Amino acid sequence: MSVTKDRAPGARSRAVSKLLEAVAWTAGMVCLAYVGVRHVDSVNSNRESIRRFTELTTAEHRRGGSVDVSLWSQARIAAWQSTRDQTGPTPLAILRIPRIHLEVPVLTGTDELTLNRAVGHIEDTALPGADGNAGIAGHRDGFFRGLMNLVAGDAIQLESLDGTDDYRIERTWIVSPDDVSVLDPTPERSLTLVTCYPFYFVGPSPQRYIVRAVRVDTWRDARAAHRLLGPPAITANK
Repeated sequence: MSVTKDRAPGARSRAVSKLLEAVAWTAGMVCLAYVGVRHVDSVNSNRESIRRFTELTTAEHRRGGSVDVSLWSQARIAAWQSTRDQTGPTPLAILRIPRIHLEVPVLTGTDELTLNRAVGHIEDTALPGADGNAGIAGHRDGFFRGLMNLVAGDAIQLESLDGTDDYRIERTWIVSPDDVSVLDPTPERSLTLVTCYPFYFVGPSPQRYIVRAVRVDTWRDARAAHRLLGPPAITANK
């Protein structure tokens, strides 16, 4: 009898431990399920947002409204209008640049039909909403003509299925057409907008105009570092 009595507390302790372990596992599974549901809801919400944007864009596109073509060339307007009755693909993202009142879908590829319809994601660069350098191309006499009016610090917003990212323009510069280094991967989440240059050049453009933007948190860190360290020292030539 004494042996049985001695074992009873140990059995109860093991039972309690198993019960607590089961509760912990259940709580963990509930938490994982909650996070999963929230993620699915977020993705579905962004997908629905892009779907609605696609429908609205298609409707406005067919009516010829919403898109500001005041700076566009007549040839580009005609090319854009020629795509009105064609069913377009689902955008990868929505690009918004408030300073130039631009809101345009980002489609896959950079073929002529795609760039007549919208702007295009450059192959072999990071996808919109993913880490790395996402390249986006547009025509200089169409959707991307307003890039000439952008300056460092201007805001860019990119909405994708992964969420909405806010960017700030870091710099703009001009390169030769064969300088593809502008599309090299970057450690931070970046956007590289590419169009032909000069903007009003007649004939094939000899150069490319580049706009580089980084996500707001990265941009703020860079600005803070610049303020802390100050401008580089100037060494006089001897």
